[in-house]
This record gives sequence, C-alpha cells and structure tokens, in this order.
Amino acid sequence: MARRTAKPQPTRSEVLECITKDCPHCGAPMWIDYENTRTITTLTEVVRLRLKVRRCPNKDCPRYHKPYRPECEGGWALPKHEFGLDVLAAIGNQRYRQHQTVGEIHAYLREKGVVISERSVTNQLDRYDELVALSLQANKKMQERLNDQGHVILAVDGLQPDMGHEVLWVVRDCLSGEVLCARALLSSSQDDLARLLTEVKQLLPVSVIGLVSDGQQSLRKAIAKTFPGVPHGLCHFHYLREAARVIYEADRHAKKELKKQVRGVRALERKAAKRSDEMSHIIHDYCQAVRGAITDDGRPPLTASGLRLQQRLAAIAHSLARVREKGGFQPN
Repeated sequence: MARRTAKPQPTRSEVLECITKDCPHCGAPMWIDYENTRTITTLTEVVRLRLKVRRCPNKDCPRYHKPYRPECEGGWALPKHEFGLDVLAAIGNQRYRQHQTVGEIHAYLREKGVVISERSVTNQLDRYDELVALSLQANKKMQERLNDQGHVILAVDGLQPDMGHEVLWVVRDCLSGEVLCARALLSSSQDDLARLLTEVKQLLPVSVIGLVSDGQQSLRKAIAKTFPGVPHGLCHFHYLREAARVIYEADRHAKKELKKQVRGVRALERKAAKRSDEMSHIIHDYCQAVRGAITDDGRPPLTASGLRLQQRLAAIAHSLARVREKGGFQPN
C-alpha cells in the first residue's frame, strides 16, 4: 500500500566521517570519494546523516575502489533502514518484555512522537527477531565473505530505549557492514559484555585488527579483557557529543527561544506577495534571510546553532535599522 503521509522532515543534520583513514589491507591513504545522505527516525528526533565514504586508490589492493563507510553509521540504523536502532530496541522490548500487541506498540511509539505505521512496526519486529536469532556459525555465506576479507574491524553499540529496559547490543564488521551478533542484555556489566565479545571472537574465522565503540567504561574493560593488545578507537561522534552535551543542550534551548521571537514570517511573505512594488521584493528577501537562518542547524556539536542563529538575526536586525535610518521605509 502506498504511503499516505509525508516523511517527517529532519530536525538536525549530522556529518559522519571514517575514523580509519588508511586502507586496512594495504595501508595506503584512502580518499573521500563521495558523500551519501540518509534520514534516520529515532525515538527523540529525525536526523539527516551525511556520510563521507572513502575508497582505496591502490589498484594492486584487493579493496581497490571498494567503499569504506563511516564506522559510526551502523550505530544509527541497519543498512537501508529508515528507523534507528533505538526504535528497533523499543519495539523488541515492548513485545517481549511488556507482551504488547503490534497495535499497542504502534500507539506507544506514536505517543513518543515517532511517525511510523503499524505495517512498519511489524517489519521492525521481524528485523528484531532476525537480529536476536542471528548465528555467525550457521551463516556459511558470511563465513566465506569474512575469510575472503582476511580480517575484521569490529564496532560495538548498545541501544537502550528507556531507563530500566534491556539494552540491545549489536556487534558489526566495519569492512563488510555485516551484523555479526546481536543480544538483548538486562545488564551491561563488564562480565556480561566480555561473554558476548568472547562468543563473537570464538565464532570469527579471521582475526580482529581493531575495535570501535562509544567508550563506555564497562565496555572498555570488556574489550581489553577479550582482545588484549588490539587497537580500540573511540567513535568521534560519541566522543564529541558527550564532551559538548551541556553546552549543546543550553544552545538548543536558546535557539528554541530565539525562534519564538521570529514567528509570523510566513504571514509577512503572504502580505508582500499581494503587492507589486519594489518594497515587496525587499520584504521577501528579508523573510527569506530569516527563514534561512532558522533552518540552518550547522554541524553540532562542532557548531553552536543557537549562537549562529543569534548572530544572523542580529545582522538582519542591524540591516533593517540601517534601512530605517536612511528613510527606506516607515514602520506600520
């Protein structure tokens, strides 16, 4: 059945870059070859992801011209999926811990503001079942692909829909993009995570040459215990997000308050559209400038979008004041 409602517009954008800059096979520097965009719906927001994809330029390398996507991408959503892993984890929790029907899960998500249909809830529940039942040992095709690859770089992500709920832990290979293991754990202690990683390590037919995670303390210790001596990198996105969380929240609140002060731009544009003089074009241009300032979210946490909005609105106000001083127009 065709979609009857428009997809929700992104509330912010996020740029994801590769942590690994050199080819994991030949060691040659990988170039940023192109960008991809994805829109992911999470429990709290809709995010437009900009992915900077790298490729190895060495023609003698087995990975020549094969795309290497940002390691953090898989922590947002499954490949070719529009709903985040936190939505997936919430659906699984409501189904198997709260014993809710698909209709009740749909109502639960709608109350949280997630734009999703009952059909999509059913599809996500199927994906959750597939993840939890995933067995690396029984998947011969995946085993063969990993053997041809020669080694893996593991990314470990934990998704918890709400406090007190199970955490869905997903272990992925950054090179192939394959999900190797997924488990819903009530505890995220060092021992529980170490057992999960040990299971993956024992089933892997190739060696692990690196790991990427968000740097959670218990996860760090579990990785050090299970993979001693293997390089462990922190995801740039999680690192910056945690470092700037307090500032980001204050800046986001400031931006929300600033937006309240410039409501009604649409109404001004409509009034200007009914006029045919030169002033109508000037009003239209100023309205466009205000709308452009409001919708430019920048690249948090590297860019404080609230401060940027304040600077741009101040520049627009200063421009209007100069026009008024010159007698360009008279306020109504």
